[in-house]
Amino acid sequence: MQYQSKLPNLGTTIFTVMSALAAKHNAINLSQGFPDFESDPKLIDLVAKAMQSGYNQYAPMAGILELREAIANKFDLLYQSTYHPETEITITAGATQAISCIISAFVRRNDEVIIFRPAYDCYEPFIELNGGKTIGIQLQSPHYTVNWQTVKQHINPRTKMIIVNTPQNPSGSVFSKNDMLQLQELTKDTDIIVLSDEVYEHIIFDGEQHQSACLFPDLKSRSFVVASFGKTFHNTGWKVGYCCAPRELMAEFRKVHQFNVFCVNHPVQKGLAAYLKEPSHYLELSQFYQDKRDYFLERIASSRFKFEPSKGTYFQVLDYSEITQENDVEFAKRLTIESGLASIPLSVFNTNNLDNHVLRFCFAKSNSTLQQAADILNTL
Repeated sequence: MQYQSKLPNLGTTIFTVMSALAAKHNAINLSQGFPDFESDPKLIDLVAKAMQSGYNQYAPMAGILELREAIANKFDLLYQSTYHPETEITITAGATQAISCIISAFVRRNDEVIIFRPAYDCYEPFIELNGGKTIGIQLQSPHYTVNWQTVKQHINPRTKMIIVNTPQNPSGSVFSKNDMLQLQELTKDTDIIVLSDEVYEHIIFDGEQHQSACLFPDLKSRSFVVASFGKTFHNTGWKVGYCCAPRELMAEFRKVHQFNVFCVNHPVQKGLAAYLKEPSHYLELSQFYQDKRDYFLERIASSRFKFEPSKGTYFQVLDYSEITQENDVEFAKRLTIESGLASIPLSVFNTNNLDNHVLRFCFAKSNSTLQQAADILNTL
């Protein structure tokens, strides 16, 4: 059988590679971004109750209204920004499905989409599948900041979309208010759509405030805000997220969504709707993960790794340049095989595989796991 691949240059993701290597060598896995502790038993009980109460058939295509109303209330509370639950909020099968549908709904052949590198690795394949061209703009290390003049130089009549991710995976950086104002100014009076990937919105540190796209009126008018319950409530395997956008944009999104998955896990939606009635379940998350970040960094303070504390997400980037000059992919593999600790090399997300000799570690782990990882890092 002869066929031509639509993604000829795409291999296995680095997350799969490193997790498989960790499993093979029985290594501590701080590579893939998932917690090693359970969700709140209260949430699990709410989902189980929904199952036992018969909510086991198809949910409405856009998601159950009860959950969409809870999300609308959350936006009112956190951002004093309103999305209509019937026409401007859709429940999705995780954030990745939302991102896929947004790109599929709007990106046509030869359209250009700007992303910021190091970038989460699902953006570019979706752009390519839809015939678009990825324009990667490298963030400036070590703080992973945006040069907005460079962004301006890359905007042209072919620019269909700009994808931003804040707090940012894999770097752990965050966009400031000024960053979002610059983005708003650059896209004003254009037809550019903004995809704002905000899956770590509730995990931001040191008293900073998350700068959601919905806080900036003109930006909101052209933006999709994408979020994830899995990241927020420690249940990435449930694959439930959502997106918000103005009515006209959401109508186009739903045209794709209804044939992509149609609807999302019904009993989980019921459980989440009830759980969201208590705002403390997400308001306390930043402190929870800041304590874990600090616990981890305090225990490697005497190591030879250099670092700037993560500003958000549950990832920490560590600079190993004082330990070895080998490339980050090879060092990550050696660290897994020889020392029993798996991480993610950042060069695979950078323009031209730029190697700054840094690795990304996930600290969404129990303190005992973080202590074991720190013990290993301190020996290098």
